[in-house]
Amino acid sequence: MSRTVSELAKYLAAKMEGDPQAKISGVASAERAGAEDLIYASSEKNYTQAAASAARCVIASPGARIPGKTILEADDPKLAFAKAAAWIVPKAVHVPGIHATAVVAPSASIAPSASVGAYVVIEDDAIIGAHSRLEAFCFVGRGSRVGAECVLHPRVTLYAGTQLGDRVEIHSGAVIGADGFGYVFGEGRHWKFPQIGRVRIGDDVEIGANTTIDRGSLEDTEIAREVKIDNLVQIAHNVRVGEHSVLAAQVGISGSSTIGDRVMMGGQAGVGDHCTIEDDVRVGGQGGVLNGKTIREGQTVWGTPARPLGRFKEQYAWLARLPELAARLRTLERGDE
Repeated sequence: MSRTVSELAKYLAAKMEGDPQAKISGVASAERAGAEDLIYASSEKNYTQAAASAARCVIASPGARIPGKTILEADDPKLAFAKAAAWIVPKAVHVPGIHATAVVAPSASIAPSASVGAYVVIEDDAIIGAHSRLEAFCFVGRGSRVGAECVLHPRVTLYAGTQLGDRVEIHSGAVIGADGFGYVFGEGRHWKFPQIGRVRIGDDVEIGANTTIDRGSLEDTEIAREVKIDNLVQIAHNVRVGEHSVLAAQVGISGSSTIGDRVMMGGQAGVGDHCTIEDDVRVGGQGGVLNGKTIREGQTVWGTPARPLGRFKEQYAWLARLPELAARLRTLERGDE
């Protein structure tokens, strides 16, 4: 969809300098942009690259000087660029209807505006909301609910009873609602602990490819609204993840842990069972929170066991000096000094 710079400036409530009638039909990086692509420059070091770009229009910080470009000023150029992209870039074509190869139980309820792709299976009493799209080979178990305007990419599996809010997007290969890993050892064997809860996912959540979220054992596993989950993340039974939290690839969260609001976890971070991560915590990549521990509100932690960032850096610096210190110690022991 083609827009003018003046239309975009109005949409973003941004101050404009340059040609208000310049056309914008897409977004791109500075290196790959054409004349009608929108780009952004988030800092002064990017201005030279933006000036050399073929793009006519740049979103940049207030006071930016980029010769030959029409500029839209924004306090946070990257955020403004993301909002502009959502407005400019056309959405995928959505054709309502049920593919001839889909298998749909008679008791399932599918909104007339929903789209059900090839070889999708929808079991008894499942509900598919308005304008939702289920792509090829998805499975929706009995009693599951898919809200309005959701997108399930190919081969997403929703086990029985899974509940999705509105505008949830789940990428290929994700499995939602499998049994949690719960066993009790006795009488010479492992007895499976009941896994009869559900997974409940709030509005505007996005879940990456091949991520797994287990159903609760006796309670529910809950993912609050606006949570963003990367690929290959494992969330165990009875976990609760708070609003606006972000989990990067290969994060693992063990059973019955609670993750607060606006928590950020770097790639491969791990959380033991029955942990509490309070609001606004940041856990660095490969950080490990040991079983039963609490990370207090607002802390930034790193390392295993996870500890405040300043302390981790100090200890890591000493660790890097161990060979040098060992050599000095050997010298002292020989009496050379």
